[in-house]
Amino acid sequence: MTSLWVFVRFLTVFLVFFSLIASMTVQGFTGTYGINYGRIADNIPSPDDVATLLRAAKIKNVRIYDADHSVLKAFGGTGLELVVGLPNGSLKNMSSSEDHAMSWVKENVQSFLPETQIRGIAVGNEVLGGTDSETWAALGGAVKNIYNAINKLHLADVVQITTAHSQAVFANSYPPSSCIFKDSVVQYMKPLLEFFAQIDSPFCLNAYPFLAYILMRHMQLLQMLDLKTWKS
Repeated sequence: MTSLWVFVRFLTVFLVFFSLIASMTVQGFTGTYGINYGRIADNIPSPDDVATLLRAAKIKNVRIYDADHSVLKAFGGTGLELVVGLPNGSLKNMSSSEDHAMSWVKENVQSFLPETQIRGIAVGNEVLGGTDSETWAALGGAVKNIYNAINKLHLADVVQITTAHSQAVFANSYPPSSCIFKDSVVQYMKPLLEFFAQIDSPFCLNAYPFLAYILMRHMQLLQMLDLKTWKS
């Protein structure tokens, strides 16, 4: 059951994340959908089996939440296109040191190209609006240092830099045309978006329509129970 829940959660997130990535001006992805490949679960297949399964299902685009070398090796030569992740726990280190950012890119991206088709780096995940305020301040610096490393290695036309946000960055999200960022987020979001505009990177959002659907059904059930109690 844990594996199924993780798969459903990651699949719903992926559709929004990669519909935006697919419009990148760099080499980028082909197609507009794929999967998020999360591995925090039990009874999951090996990376080699996952690669075989995805190819059989004609799914080409994959996002992972780290840069696990066993996954990168397994996906080499498969034609699958990847976004790798820089974990939130590494943001402060990458923000404070250009050398660390360069080492990370060389070890986890450059060394696997071109055999493994890495097309993007997600710097952190759902950082702004989260509980660790120190990573909020580190996100912008980490993004810039990772991008500068990619650029110095002449990979900027192949690998896109971005970060994925949660809906916690919004003060209001409905209707979508009325979305505004929370005041606490704006001071970090504004320079980040300005930098992304300079390097033609997309704004990416993790959305969970399945969870919203479950919540709606739960509320409907509660309303029905309340109505039944009132009538009785």
